[in-house]
Amino acid sequence: MKKKKIVVVGLGYVGLSNSILLAQKNTVIAVDINIKKVNLINNGKSPFFDDKVEGFLKNKKLDLTARLPASGIYEKSDFVVVSTPTNYDESTHFFNTDSVEETIKNVLDENSEITIIIRSTVPVGFTEQMIKKYRNKNIYFVPEFLREGNALEDTFNPTRIIIGSLAAKYEAIKKLFLEGTNKKNIKVIEMSPSEAESSKLWSNSYLAMRVAFFNELDSFAQTMKLNTKNIIDSLSLDPRIGSGYNNPSFGYGGYCLPKDTKQLSVNFKNSSKKLIDAIIKSNKFRKKFIAEEIIKLDPRIVGIYRVTMKEGSDNFRESSVQEVIKIISSRNIKILIYEPLIQSNYFNGFEVVKDFEKFANNSKLIIANRVNSDLRFVMDKVYTRDIFNRD
Repeated sequence: MKKKKIVVVGLGYVGLSNSILLAQKNTVIAVDINIKKVNLINNGKSPFFDDKVEGFLKNKKLDLTARLPASGIYEKSDFVVVSTPTNYDESTHFFNTDSVEETIKNVLDENSEITIIIRSTVPVGFTEQMIKKYRNKNIYFVPEFLREGNALEDTFNPTRIIIGSLAAKYEAIKKLFLEGTNKKNIKVIEMSPSEAESSKLWSNSYLAMRVAFFNELDSFAQTMKLNTKNIIDSLSLDPRIGSGYNNPSFGYGGYCLPKDTKQLSVNFKNSSKKLIDAIIKSNKFRKKFIAEEIIKLDPRIVGIYRVTMKEGSDNFRESSVQEVIKIISSRNIKILIYEPLIQSNYFNGFEVVKDFEKFANNSKLIIANRVNSDLRFVMDKVYTRDIFNRD
């Protein structure tokens, strides 16, 4: 069969994972404004932490080329996948969709017949606004449900594929994303673009709610001097509750959950939104609670073991431990940081210690959002709420 020509714009973990999936059966040009990222990909290296991504780039036969943006890229292409970042803007209380809108304009200026697939997370109603603005129904929203650190695994084994459409290319898009996957009988659902956008935001908000729920349970147990694990184990045996996302932490963070819950809250108009707002407030309170528990231990020097969002990620964005650092450092407690991913000697003004043994010896207390084998010999110094050593 004739290969499709596909352009993927934005090479974060969503865009690059999609590029790899699609480049097995099609010709893919992967576009990003970051020359360092482009060069890494063309040399078979991943620009972010994901072992499977690097393995595919090095060892698999892919029709994939990374490039900087240039005119003419979209002219003879069949599809464009938009996966540029849409950060939550605290001043406007909305996703910043400028990069998505600019990409759509540039694409349609070159090729009005192309099919545009938005995979960036956008506000509810955004895709239909673009359809109306450009009078073009060939703009679709296909949400992604990928975990950081496991992006390629989730791309090849999706839990579901949702296609938000007002036009007739459903079957073509379905085929595009099913080709090359490992999983059988993947459920594909067609709905309106606004329903697909809602599915994305509500999915992540539910996960945030799970995290907040078990963190609040843990805060309650600590306050009441109860065993958190016993309580969670008993709840999780109920099949209606289950054992997913039940491991306490310092709070949810990272790229998706904080911004998606905030955006969903803003997207409400006249409907009640008490639960979503409560999730956001609960997560904020959890970080304060953890910080106060650490302060009660009266440590002179606190070592921060990793500032990444979670185990298996290289993302520092809104990691919960950063808010904890901010609070405890305001109480004249010295902070040392151990984070192998940080090259400089300071992070947000705090000293970064490169040598783990020196870090451990100099820290009177070590706080760790997630525990791993590095800490096994210093567990008597470690403060963590990681009960199950996972998630």
